[in-house]
Amino acid sequence: MNRSAADGRPDPNLLLERIQQEEDRAARGKLKIFFGACAGVGKTFAMLSDARAAKAEGRDVVAGLVETHGRADTAGLLEGLEGLPLRAVEYRGQTLREFDLDGALARKPALILVDELAHSNLPGSRHPRRWQDIEELLAAGISVCTTLNVQHLESLNDVVGGITGVRVSETVPDHVFDRADEVVLVDLPPDELLRRLQRGKVYLPQQAERAAGNFFRKGNLIALRELALRRTADRVDEDVRAYRQDKAIGPVWDTRDAILACVGPRPGAEKLVRAAARMARPHGRALACRLCGDRAALAPARGRAPAHPARAQSGGGAGREHRDPGRRGRGRGAGGLCARAERVARAGRARGGVHRAGGVVGCAVARRWRAGSASWAGSST
Repeated sequence: MNRSAADGRPDPNLLLERIQQEEDRAARGKLKIFFGACAGVGKTFAMLSDARAAKAEGRDVVAGLVETHGRADTAGLLEGLEGLPLRAVEYRGQTLREFDLDGALARKPALILVDELAHSNLPGSRHPRRWQDIEELLAAGISVCTTLNVQHLESLNDVVGGITGVRVSETVPDHVFDRADEVVLVDLPPDELLRRLQRGKVYLPQQAERAAGNFFRKGNLIALRELALRRTADRVDEDVRAYRQDKAIGPVWDTRDAILACVGPRPGAEKLVRAAARMARPHGRALACRLCGDRAALAPARGRAPAHPARAQSGGGAGREHRDPGRRGRGRGAGGLCARAERVARAGRARGGVHRAGGVVGCAVARRWRAGSASWAGSST
């Protein structure tokens, strides 16, 4: 909470805004997402277990739509839970069953289970995607538990496609995931998941055989698991920042590493700064930029680089600092001061620890240089 510079009291406008936000949150349902790397890790099982615990505590729980995929242990958890009748939809000469949004709104339980957040609804439905159905439920004050695989997140769709060779068409906007009240990571080591696949606990036998030779290769599962873990860590990092802001906690050490970009007057510096900003911005990471080289040579490069919001000192011993000229970097998660250094390697080593930089990217001024075990040649790395 910001305080008035005049008397140190809380800003009344911010107080009113906070009260309004709290009232809006109180009237809205809560969204809980059970998140995992892929099918078979146990998301639906975990969701049902959580729902049974809520029912045991006296909450009004309804299973709106739960996909058991023929798994007996998962289906067993539905016993004792009230099920919402599905609506019949005629589609291409077949009668299919879909989630009944109007039925859920009329029943209005305290908590409803709606599996597979990324599902595409059949033509004729009120909304094209299930996540939009869930948004309407939340706005009506109904809390929702749902499930999601990492490949269905919009921002990671192309990344997963590059890893697995499979691009899914059903995606969920990242803002739905980011605004969820709670995200529960359901994690399973790849070897255990492959054993579950072989035992028929993920897909039916014919489906399992095809999956093992395509999507469910061990390398794919390792990469997907890493993506799910990282995306969940991003959520936790955002929760920490939101809590500190809500409780008016002063600045403390960030829990996330920064990105340090070392650029010089060579061609490619601007491209490198943009790339570093893309690495930093989605995860709220700080971006430090070092202008490396002598003062005259730096003139063409100045104005291209965003900088770390913390104070930066010269890595070249000159003790001179430049005010941040990084217009192009504004809005990319960077701001503050930009310092010069005579040598890229020296700057990277000297300042990486100060900025808590977990990643260093650079545009070399010299023909070739070494920093630690890295060896960069040419104009950029």
